[in-house]
Amino acid sequence: MSSLSQIKRPISGVGIGLRSQHIQEILTALPNTLPNIGWLELLADNHLSEGGLDVTQLDAIAEYYPLTLHCVGMSLASVEPLDQDYCRRIKQLAKRVNATWISEHLCFSAALGLYSHDLLPIPYNQHTLAHCVQRILHIQDLLGERLLVENVSSYMTFENSEMSEIEFINALAEQADCDLLVDVNNIYVNQLNHGLDGKAYIDQLPLTRIKEIHLAGYQQQDNFVLDAHNNPVSEPVWQLYQRLIEKRPTIPTLIEWDNDIPPLKVLLGEAEKAYQIMQGVVR
Repeated sequence: MSSLSQIKRPISGVGIGLRSQHIQEILTALPNTLPNIGWLELLADNHLSEGGLDVTQLDAIAEYYPLTLHCVGMSLASVEPLDQDYCRRIKQLAKRVNATWISEHLCFSAALGLYSHDLLPIPYNQHTLAHCVQRILHIQDLLGERLLVENVSSYMTFENSEMSEIEFINALAEQADCDLLVDVNNIYVNQLNHGLDGKAYIDQLPLTRIKEIHLAGYQQQDNFVLDAHNNPVSEPVWQLYQRLIEKRPTIPTLIEWDNDIPPLKVLLGEAEKAYQIMQGVVR
């Protein structure tokens, strides 16, 4: 087990996702850290089984960078029984790397014993809200800490929705007493796909609940926009990000890039843009 102190390390500034393509470059630079990179995010599910990052490499990186865990397997809106063993393994991983916090998506990914590799959207109504609240409360009890819940991109809407996405998220955060991870690219993707008002969405967010921001790139398809995480952050997303960060300049911000992963210097360039926006607002 790691000898790291279990006092939670603070997260600040801009981070990037830790991807296998960049690990050796990051390790080689130690004890120096990457310029203007304050922390790293682990895709937790990649490290729950064999084939994840070597534990000695993980420990070495964790000595110099605060880490967070980002999950895809809790299936917050699923009616399937909660996978408590999965939650316990996430808790163990968080303890090992002394993760500052754990985040998951507001979606479902399992039904009737079948599992999806996509983050499936949900109807925004009172029934779904009550179910998600109870499930998140249960997860938080298992983890022993608040969960960060992330808004997702979607490619369909439900006729039985009774409220807007932002109304649902605000009620969820209040009733489940959870924190939020705001993905600005997902807001913009939903604006393009469904006509959502991204600026109004930003203006209605409960600022004190937001612990992290995600920025990523999207991809235009034939008749919709895909949250592909394979491109630089678009200019409209930077504008929405600035609108949010002006309201609370200290929210830690992560650059996500999960497909067609470029050289590390490209991610650092994106991180530098976020850093400059953040610094400009602070000044």
